[in-house]
Amino acid sequence: MYKKNVVVKKENGLHARPASQFVQNAAKFKSEINLQLGDKILNAKSIFDLMSAGIRCGSEVTISANGEDEKEAVEELAKLIEC
Repeated sequence: MYKKNVVVKKENGLHARPASQFVQNAAKFKSEINLQLGDKILNAKSIFDLMSAGIRCGSEVTISANGEDEKEAVEELAKLIEC
């Protein structure tokens, strides 16, 4: 398992378009990918999970992945929400 803590820097957080882009990118990887916000564990490949979580700009999340491409997945997804 590989994981990384990141702060969401997207102005509108992970809402609508950024959440859709995040899910589309997560779906490219074979690994199981989760996003943790506080005590919530979210499936990073589920638009419903991300949209319903209300992830805002400034939120600290942990991206974790388990599988053959876990490090690549976490690093790429972290870049999406850190910039």
